[in-house]
Amino acid sequence: MTLRRGVTLIELVVTLALLGLMAAMALPLAELTLQRSREAQLREALREIRVALDRYRSAADQGQIERRVGDSGYPSDLNLLVEGVPNVRSPKRERLYFLRRVPRDPFAPAELPAAATWGLRSYASAPDSPSAGSDVFDIYSRAEGVGLNGLPYREW
Repeated sequence: MTLRRGVTLIELVVTLALLGLMAAMALPLAELTLQRSREAQLREALREIRVALDRYRSAADQGQIERRVGDSGYPSDLNLLVEGVPNVRSPKRERLYFLRRVPRDPFAPAELPAAATWGLRSYASAPDSPSAGSDVFDIYSRAEGVGLNGLPYREW
């Protein structure tokens, strides 16, 4: 009587079928994890830029930023938050910076510069139909999808 070592074809097929089934079950979970991660990045980027916009407006209200009559007190573009503006109350006119870099929309195409990934809303535009103008009052994502919370990314 000889001992046979090895795997039969049926055992191999059953093993491969089980591995395929487990991989098929794990794929939706991986996609959900990726979406959650991107949504967390989007939430953080929106918060970071909106806080910088509010800080810019606060500095303008305190007279640290030169403001013309009729200006809203918000920056003319997002890059101004990174480049900085002169502090008119400082004798050396040191620059005030509000962001280290403009965060990018995680749902936007990678070839766009970070500031161009956002939709801009001016102070004069209506909340339900945001449009760009002479200043940046708020930002929104241009992504077409709907978040896990049921809200379109544009409305975050």
